[in-house]
Amino acid sequence: MTKLPRPLQAPSAHALRAISLGVLLAWAGAQTQAQTLSELVAQARGYDASWQAQQADARAAASRADQALSGLLPNVGLSAGANRTHVDIHTSVPIPGMASSFNNTQQNVQLSAQQPLYRPANKIAYEQGQRGVDVAQAQLDAAAQNLIVRVSQAYFDVLAAQDSVQVAQSQKQAISTQLEMAKRNFEVGTATITDSREAQSRFDLVTAQEIAAQNDLQVKRVALDQLVGRVGIQPTPLAAPLTLPRVEPDNMQDWVDKALAAQPQLRQAQLALDIARLDTQKAEAGHKPTVDLQAGYVVNRYPNGSMTPSIPLSYRTNAAQIGVVMNMPLFAGFAVQNRIRETVALEEKARAQLDDARRSVEQATRTAFLGVQSGQAQVKALEAALASSQSALEANKMGYEVGVRINIDVLNAQSQVYQTERDLANARYQVLLGQLKLRQAAGVLSDDDLRMIDALTRTPSIAPAAAARPAVTVTSGMAAAKPAARSLKR
Repeated sequence: MTKLPRPLQAPSAHALRAISLGVLLAWAGAQTQAQTLSELVAQARGYDASWQAQQADARAAASRADQALSGLLPNVGLSAGANRTHVDIHTSVPIPGMASSFNNTQQNVQLSAQQPLYRPANKIAYEQGQRGVDVAQAQLDAAAQNLIVRVSQAYFDVLAAQDSVQVAQSQKQAISTQLEMAKRNFEVGTATITDSREAQSRFDLVTAQEIAAQNDLQVKRVALDQLVGRVGIQPTPLAAPLTLPRVEPDNMQDWVDKALAAQPQLRQAQLALDIARLDTQKAEAGHKPTVDLQAGYVVNRYPNGSMTPSIPLSYRTNAAQIGVVMNMPLFAGFAVQNRIRETVALEEKARAQLDDARRSVEQATRTAFLGVQSGQAQVKALEAALASSQSALEANKMGYEVGVRINIDVLNAQSQVYQTERDLANARYQVLLGQLKLRQAAGVLSDDDLRMIDALTRTPSIAPAAAARPAVTVTSGMAAAKPAARSLKR
C-alpha cells in the first residue's frame, strides 16, 4: 500500500528564532570581515598622500631629464613680420620728378634652424638628467618600503591594542569571579573582609585599565584608518599556535652586504656624488668652445617697391644661408674659475655624505638584525614564563582552596598570567615588524614579505575584540577542597 506524503508543517517559533539568529550571525561575520596586511598596503597605495606626492616627484624628474635632452637636439624657429615706413624728403633745391615723401611696406618670413655640434656642457646636463631619474627612482623605492613599514606598524599596533582590551576584559571577569567568591566566603565566615576589599580594589583597577585600553584601541584604529583611507578597518589577527619564521640568512654580515648593494638611501648618496662630479665637469667646460650648425631661409616682400626711385615696382627677395658658427670664451671675469672651485667643494661634500650614508646604513642594518635576534629570544623566554605563570596560578588556586594561600595570592597570579600573555603577543608582533624593518634596512623589502605575514594570520568569523576569553575561575566547596588537600599531602 502506497503511503501518502506527509503534509508540510510550518516551522516552529524556536526554529524561526534559530534561523534568524543564524542569518544575523552570518551578516555580522560579513560586516567584520578582516583585512590582511597585503590588502591594507594595497589600499594605502591608492590613498596615502606622501606616497602619491613621491610618485608625482618621480614623474617630474623624468620630465626634467627630457628637458635636458633638448640641448642636444636641433632648434627650429619660424618668424614673420610686416613693417610700414613713411619717409619725408626735404631738399634745399627742388628736384624735378622726385616725390617729397614715400610710403614703403616690407613683409618678411624667416625659417631658422640650429644644430649643436660641440657643446660639452649640454651633454653633461643630459647625463645629469639621467642621474636625476635614478635618484627619483631610489626615492620612490624608499617611499614604497617606508609605506609598507608604516602600514605594518599601524596594523600590529591595532592588534596589540585589541590584545590589551581582551586581557583587561578577561582579567576583569576573573577578578569578578574571585570577588564573588570572597564575598560568599566572608558571609559564611571562612574568609576575612580583607579578601573582599583586596578583590574589590583589584576589580576597580582593572576597570580603569580596560577604559584606557579601549581608548588606546580607538586611537590606533584612527591611525590605521588614516593610512588606508577607510573607516572601520579590522586587521586579521595572527593564528594560534604561531611559529615565527626564522631570519634568512642568519648572519649579520650577509645583511650588511645586502644593504650596501641595494639600500635606496645609499643609492641616492652615490648618485648625488656622480651628479656633483658631472657638475665639476660642466664647470670646466666653461673654458671650451662651442660649435653650432646654423641654417636659415628668409623671404622679404616689398609690395610698394623700395624707398628709392630706382625700384618703384613690387618685388620679393629670397635668401638661404647655411654655416658653422664657433664661439670661443676668452675671459669672463674669473666666473668660470670660481665656479670650478665651488663644484669641487660640493663634490667633496657629496663624497663625505656618501661615507656617512654608508656608515648609517651599516649601523641601521646591524641594529635591526640584533633587534630581531633579541626579539626572538624574548619570545622564547616569555613562552617559558607563560607556562610557569600558569603553573603558579594553578598552585595558588589549589593552595587557596586548602587554606595555605590567600585571595591576593590568586589575584596576583592571575594578573601575572594575563600580563605575560599580553607581553608575549606584543613580542611576537615586534619580531614580525622587526623582520620587515630589517629587510627595509637592507633595501629588499617587497610585497613577498607581506604575503609571508599573511600566511601567519587567520580570518576570524567575528571581530577579535568582541571574542570573550575564558575566565580563570577558582572552584570552592568541600568536594573540591578534599582532593586538592590529598594531592598536596602527596
